[in-house]
Amino acid sequence: MSERNFVLGVDLDGVVADFNAGLKPIAAEWLGVPLSGLTNEVSWGFPEWKLEASGGYEALHRFAVKEKRLFGTLPPMAGAPAALRRLSTHDIRIRIITHRLYIPWFHREAIGQTVDWLEEHGIPYWDLCFMRDKAAVGADLYLEDSPGNIEALKRDGNAVIIVTNSINRHLAGPRADHWEDIERMVLAHVAKQ
Repeated sequence: MSERNFVLGVDLDGVVADFNAGLKPIAAEWLGVPLSGLTNEVSWGFPEWKLEASGGYEALHRFAVKEKRLFGTLPPMAGAPAALRRLSTHDIRIRIITHRLYIPWFHREAIGQTVDWLEEHGIPYWDLCFMRDKAAVGADLYLEDSPGNIEALKRDGNAVIIVTNSINRHLAGPRADHWEDIERMVLAHVAKQ
């Protein structure tokens, strides 16, 4: 009987896909403001962009995914696709775990765009999970940027590498600022197993 592969639970938005960079030009169009008028230093829900006057974040999110194919057009984080391909050669089972089914009534678009995006960028994965409770799918190590998910995963005793961005700088690590750091930290974690 063979040993099971190490399972790496990988969040997409803010970890592999540059969600903020992809959403920002759509938000500028939605709000009718210049791109330079929107800060890159955002917190959860983008209150800095003053979305309330135009229907709030949910309205922007729906427009971005349905009309602008946001999940199919996001730029990847620098180095992410290549690093994941290298990691997959170390018998690491990459399990994508994302909560993209955020708003009801457009799951087909969200899932289709996600699968197309993963294939287009050559991102290897064995499992694709669309769910909020990331610990429920089971992984040996998680890559995550959402403060709520990070805290929940840690509270349940899961190993997490925090992928640094403006919404999670207040949390204690371990953390990684770049995919070179992530790759090194994942391999070190695998070596300890």
